[in-house]
Amino acid sequence: MLQVLTLLMCLGAGIVGGVFFAFSTFVMQALAQVSASCGVAAMQRINVVVLNPLFLGVFIGSAVLSAACIVTAFLPWNAPRSPLLFGAGVLYLAGTFLVTMAFNVPRNNRLARLDRQSSEASSFWPIYVREWSNWNHVRTAAAIASAACSAVALGTS
Repeated sequence: MLQVLTLLMCLGAGIVGGVFFAFSTFVMQALAQVSASCGVAAMQRINVVVLNPLFLGVFIGSAVLSAACIVTAFLPWNAPRSPLLFGAGVLYLAGTFLVTMAFNVPRNNRLARLDRQSSEASSFWPIYVREWSNWNHVRTAAAIASAACSAVALGTS
């Protein structure tokens, strides 16, 4: 059962990390290069479409799995895989899930309230892109590091 938990954690963190990696490496850069009204409209749409069962299932499911990894790391703590499971869980839960809730979602909510044609949207857009992207880099690195810890834990008894 522990192998299944660890494999699912590895896959979930890897998938989420890959999605965030795409945003960090080209999606946000492309959106930053179009007009503010187009960028705002596109990101507003993305933020609605992302709230689907498949993505949310993997994103939230991985948060649940990360909590399970943290707990199982202590059963027993002296097992060679324990620090890896603990690291995988903490990295995903704190660095990916909580960062999303604390930093990316509030920016998305503010963006959602704006009329894409407004001067407020035009002035907020470059700030949004910079701040949202910086926090996205954090959650990308955390998700990928979580997947790596999980992968190494799979090969550790």
